[in-house]
This record gives sequence, C-alpha cells and structure tokens, in this order.
Amino acid sequence: MVRRRNMRISIGGKIFNVFNVALMMLLCVVFLFPYLNQLAISLNDGRDTAFGGITVYPRAFTLQNYKTVFSNDSFNTALMISVLRVIIGTITGVVLTTATAYALTKRDLPARTFFITLLLIPTFIDGGLIPTFILYRYLDLINHFWVYIIPGLFSFYNMIIIRTYLNTIPASLEESAVLDGANSLQILTRIYLPLAKPVIATVSLWLAVAHWNDWVTSLMFVQSKDLHTLQFVLYRVLKESELIMQMAVEQSMQGGTIDQNAPSVTPEAVKAATLIVSTLPILIVYPFLQKYFVKGVMLGAIKE
Repeated sequence: MVRRRNMRISIGGKIFNVFNVALMMLLCVVFLFPYLNQLAISLNDGRDTAFGGITVYPRAFTLQNYKTVFSNDSFNTALMISVLRVIIGTITGVVLTTATAYALTKRDLPARTFFITLLLIPTFIDGGLIPTFILYRYLDLINHFWVYIIPGLFSFYNMIIIRTYLNTIPASLEESAVLDGANSLQILTRIYLPLAKPVIATVSLWLAVAHWNDWVTSLMFVQSKDLHTLQFVLYRVLKESELIMQMAVEQSMQGGTIDQNAPSVTPEAVKAATLIVSTLPILIVYPFLQKYFVKGVMLGAIKE
C-alpha cells in the first residue's frame, strides 16, 4: 500500500515537472519572441521587411539600419543625455536614500517619528501635474538637465527597503566601531555599506531602470531637443513610424505598390533598431545584478 502511494506521488511529481518545464518554455517563447522579432527586423533590409514574414532571424542581413540610427545627431545626443542621467541619478539617489535610511535606523534620533511622517506624506498626496509644473518653473528646472535628477533623488519606498535591511545588521558591530573611535560616516561606509551590497545593488537597479525608461519628463518639462532622453526619441520614432505605416496602408488599399527603388532603410526598420538600442543596456546590466536583486528584495522586505 505504501509502495503504491509512493509510486503515485512519484508519477504525480513527474507530471508536475513536465508541466512546469513546458509552462516555463512557453513563457520564454512568449516573452522572447517579440524582442527577437524586432532584433531580426533591425538587422534586415527595410525593403525586404516590407514584404513581411520576418520572424526571429533576418532574411536579408544588413547593418544599415543601425548606421542610420547612430548617424543621427539627435539620437546620439539623446543617448548621451540618458547615460548621464542614469549615472548621476542612480549614484545621487542611492547616496541620499542610503544616508537617510541609516539615519532613521537610530532610535535615539531627535524627532525621528516626525521625519518619517514628513517623508511618508508625499507618497500618499500628490500635488498634480499643474502644481508640479509651476514648482519646477519657480525652481528653474524647466528645460534644464537637473529636472531629470532632483525630483527623483529620494524614494520613501526604497528608503524603507534599505532601512529594513540595515536593521538586520548586528548592532554589536557598530558598538565595537564606536569603541574604536569611528564616527557615523566611517561606520556607514566601512561597516554597513559592504554588508548591504545586495540591497544597494537592488535599489541601484530600480533607479537605473526608472531613469532609463522615463520619457514623460521630457514630454512634460523639456522643450529643448538637446536635452531629450533616448526614450523620448524612441517615443517620437514610434509615433512617426505609426503615421508613415498608416499612410502606406492607405496607399496600398488604393492600388499602390511597393517601390523597388525605395531606400533600403525604412521607418519600420529604424524603429526596430532604435528599440533594440534603447533596451539593450538594461538587458546587459541585469544578469550581473540578478543574484543581488533577489537576495536584496527578500531580505529588505521581510526581515525586521
């Protein structure tokens, strides 16, 4: 009887494993196919792409689409602005958030509850777009690079994650450092930060992705083309490509044909190349931070 029961469990486990693997493979295909499709289109001749049928590999390989993208001065400027924004915004955001989290771990901090409440209120109350625009204008942030950095310097949620993680570090380490004559800055940089690498890497990844993917700030608060970010340029490319494709569809419905002498670089191909360039940095960075990401989220969220 026991043997039959074990056999049933074993068969059920095998069935579950097969189902689990099949489901994971299906999800991989669902998630990877759109990206591989755009990668294939970006590496394919534009005129050939117009005939359709491109799946996950280029039918007529070419690098002309990427040459066209990188030959655009506005694209290169937007790429530089986005890279600077990610670097400066991530570093300053991590430094300020970590310093605040460390300070709020001190139960003897004067007015500690008041500061926590003061920092918590903006997470529930938002002034809205118009008051925000007026505030940025009075702060001289409109049409300025620092509009990308200053408003995102502090995140209460990220601060809570870091503070909760720092609370898991034994207080005896800090007490020993104090006895040796270390000040608060030395304790933070030499004890807490090395031990908090997982949560620091996690928050850094969140900030970097948020800065890299943001295009609304450029849309709302930046008119100068020299300060537009890469994601906003991608947004414009997508909109222009949709308009051109719509015009092409209307032309074909009226009996038009594809011009064989048309340029090999088409809006659809440029859109795909821009999309790949815009997403590739995050895809490259994430695998190196994945081990810290999972560990930092788990420890920072559930330990107290």
